[in-house]
Amino acid sequence: MNSAEAAKKASRLLGSQAEMARRLQVTAPTVNQWCSGERAVPAKRAIEIEALTGGAVDRADLCPSFPWAQIQPASSQALSVA
Repeated sequence: MNSAEAAKKASRLLGSQAEMARRLQVTAPTVNQWCSGERAVPAKRAIEIEALTGGAVDRADLCPSFPWAQIQPASSQALSVA
């Protein structure tokens, strides 16, 4: 799945592009540009979308250019500190 397809899937799961924009506090044209592939989904927004969809849309699908494998999950960081 490419980034635009992942964004479209997320908007369907959230109800609409307008609803996704409202929940992310971005403009509807921004979400439309993500869904059309005109603009890339930023890593920060990919994390938020993954959370909003309950993991049904993966951050790596939304923002494939980000080095997700190099980022340790917050839960692992907390365990390594304890």
